[in-house]
Amino acid sequence: MRTALLACALAAALLSACAPRPRVAEPPLKPPPSPQAALPPPAALAPAGVEAYKTLVANEIWLRNAAVYSDPVPEMLKSIVVLEITIDRVGNPIDISVYRSNGFKHLENRALESIVRAAPFAAPAPGVLAGIGSVTFLETFLFRADERFQLRSLVIAPLAAARR
Repeated sequence: MRTALLACALAAALLSACAPRPRVAEPPLKPPPSPQAALPPPAALAPAGVEAYKTLVANEIWLRNAAVYSDPVPEMLKSIVVLEITIDRVGNPIDISVYRSNGFKHLENRALESIVRAAPFAAPAPGVLAGIGSVTFLETFLFRADERFQLRSLVIAPLAAARR
């Protein structure tokens, strides 16, 4: 009986050693430079429109992930991943899915993990929620050859502001 228990314990230990380990993101070596001038804390911002809220969320993702770049977007990208993100009334992502990709699964996962890492976000303004209790939008991750990413909302936002 004792030998059988010992054999079972040994088998369980061997099986658990073979189980896939969850991937843990490495902590950033240093925080990335801010994409815009110093931003107030997320809770202090109350963007009234979906595009303004989307930019706020993109800033939070950018600030909390080390695998970003702020250089101009290269002409040739390695991958473009579009995520559909749904955020509840208090700022928690409740659904994140890949809307479009060109097949690099590890880059899809990096984009998905970056949302989780940056959450929770500031609560959307009531006008953004439009009475349904959540807001859904698309965010595009632009991966260059070294697999660092930029968020399309942050690339486009400064251009739109410059035109005004």
